[in-house]
Amino acid sequence: QQIDKADEVDYLYLVDSFGAFYSEQITSYLQLYKKYAPSKELGFHAHNNQQLAFSNTQQVIIDGVNLLDATINGIGRGAGNCNIELLLNFLKNPKFDVRPIYKAIQESLVPLRKEIEWGFNDIYGISGHLNQHPRDAMKQRGNPEIRDNCYDFLLESTSD
Repeated sequence: QQIDKADEVDYLYLVDSFGAFYSEQITSYLQLYKKYAPSKELGFHAHNNQQLAFSNTQQVIIDGVNLLDATINGIGRGAGNCNIELLLNFLKNPKFDVRPIYKAIQESLVPLRKEIEWGFNDIYGISGHLNQHPRDAMKQRGNPEIRDNCYDFLLESTSD
């Protein structure tokens, strides 16, 4: 409620930093935001650890959120973010021309993927499922000898 009264805060963002949220959780958090900060404009930022960034962004649209973060080809740290090209296609607004985005993907991001990795893989999926910071997943992906050892990563991540 203090946030709702704060003049210096215009926007309130729900951020799924670990890519661990499911749609039911997002809706629940947004209901709390709306209850305790009804005067604030709401936004959402998703990470794609479990391949849910796009579907969760669709869910927040249904829940009435207007500020949506997305990146071209989902580029972002670790598992990346919601793909803006998918989001614009979903919105089906004729004023959005996605052709320049796909041209940029073909000409710039496809070659960039040979140098920089982003996007879903099983290692990030495990870290998202376990609601863990992706630093360990990123470290593993950076080691060519073990980068795809998802079973070993799961065992290490769940051992106490």
